[in-house]
This record gives sequence, structure tokens and C-alpha cells, in this order.
Amino acid sequence: MIIDFHTHTFPEQIAKRAIAKLSHSAHIKHYSDGTLEDLKENMKAAGIDYAVLLPVVTKPAQQEDINRLAIETNACYRETGVLSFGGIHPDNDNYKEIIKNLADHKVPGIKLHPVFQQIDFDDIRYLKILECACENNLIILTHAGFDASFPGADFASPARIRRAYKEVRPNKLVLAHMGGWACFDEAEELLADCSIYLDTAYSLSPLRAEDGSMVSAEYYSPLSREQFLSMVQIHGADHILFGSDSPWTDMTESMNLIRESGLTPAEQKAVLGENAARLLNL
Repeated sequence: MIIDFHTHTFPEQIAKRAIAKLSHSAHIKHYSDGTLEDLKENMKAAGIDYAVLLPVVTKPAQQEDINRLAIETNACYRETGVLSFGGIHPDNDNYKEIIKNLADHKVPGIKLHPVFQQIDFDDIRYLKILECACENNLIILTHAGFDASFPGADFASPARIRRAYKEVRPNKLVLAHMGGWACFDEAEELLADCSIYLDTAYSLSPLRAEDGSMVSAEYYSPLSREQFLSMVQIHGADHILFGSDSPWTDMTESMNLIRESGLTPAEQKAVLGENAARLLNL
């Protein structure tokens, strides 16, 4: 079983506009039109059995529609192969009610994005959400590191994540982008003693500009094979989750990068699906 733990789609009526805007703001290529149907086609082409959608709530008022769609999506995930996390904003004062509702409807986790939400991950509002999500046995997946759309913004730096982790000690915390997009050294050093999961989304893949050309290494270099294997050893292969970050990378290419990374066959099997299946109770 192969599970992509990190994907994104948009409602069909806004997908084209949203993808174009995000691609332009980050100056990166997109590999899908951002619709659910295109995601399913790409999953089929890559041989991926399940994909996890990670919605981002950029305004508190968005959570209601986003979470309703997540619940609807999960009602038929066995037929579609697509599951969805819920979303929440740190300024949602009724965060306890939102999180309990997601748990009651068997939504497996929540997605946080400190950079897009423009709030530090070690802010008290996030700490309260982390505590409540743990109490409701939800997976917490957060963007980690920098973001191409907001150069230099450290809302989700490894240092902030470490402080939040030490304060709350969530037992099912997943850090996207191997713990720190574009700051892999800090992630390797500062998170080594944290019991966390790391997803591989957009960490091994090269960064390509909107026209498909490679982005200069002076701006961004993907995680090297050696450092990837070092981080796998630190956290354990049973705590690494395959993620493509579709539509921002090609799903097949992302999967092949795991297979060519130097992991043993057993480790590949764990990273590409077994670990996610255990977390998601599939």
C-alpha cells in the first residue's frame, strides 16, 4: 500500500485561479490543475492507493466550509482513495468545539500552516490547539520551515517548533518538509530529541520555476541523500511519511526519489505506506 500523506486540492470553481496565484507568488511550477479529479488521475498514474488532503484555513471564517468538505470527503474515502484532514485557525476562539466536532466525525487530523496564518508556531494560541488536538487523539500536521511564497518568514522555524513541542509534547505531531523547508540543517540539529513524524513533501525534489527551469542552488537546494538518511536514522524509519506536496511536485517523481534514496526495501515500504496506514488506522 502506498499513501501520499501530503497533497492539496481546491474547489473546482476556484482551482485554476488559486493554482495560478500560488504558483506566481512562490515562483514555482505546478504539476496539476489543483482539482480533486486531477489528483485522482495522478494517483492512478503513480500507483498511489491513498492520498491525504491538507486544507489551509487562512481566515477564521473559512474553517466551517473547509471542515464540512473534509467530513464529506472522508465519507467515501474507500471508494475514492482520498482522505482529508480538517483545518483550524489560531484565532478561532471556539477551537475546542471545532476540534471535538472533527474528532466526532472521525476526521483523522488537523493541518496548521503558521506561515500562511502569519502566527508563530510557539504562540499560545497554537499551544492551546496542540493540547486540545492531543486530548481528542487527532494527528497534527504543520508546515515546517520557510515557504517559497514568504521568503525569510520564520513563523514555523525548527526553533519555534522545538519550543512548542517541549511545552506540549504532542504524541502525533507531523512536521512537513522533513521538519524545515529550506533550513534542513537547523531541523536536523534542533529536532533530534523530539519524538515526531517527518513527511518528505517537497524536500527531496528540486525546485523548478514557473517555466520549468531549475531554481539556483543559491536560493534553494533540496535535502541531500546523505542528510535525508541521517535524519531517517535519527528519528527512525518508522517515523518518516511519504508526501509529494502535489500539485507542487510530480507524484511519480517524488515517489521514485524515495525509492532511490538509499533506504532499504523494508524502510521504503514503511515510509511509502506502512507508517501512514498505522497512523491513519487504515
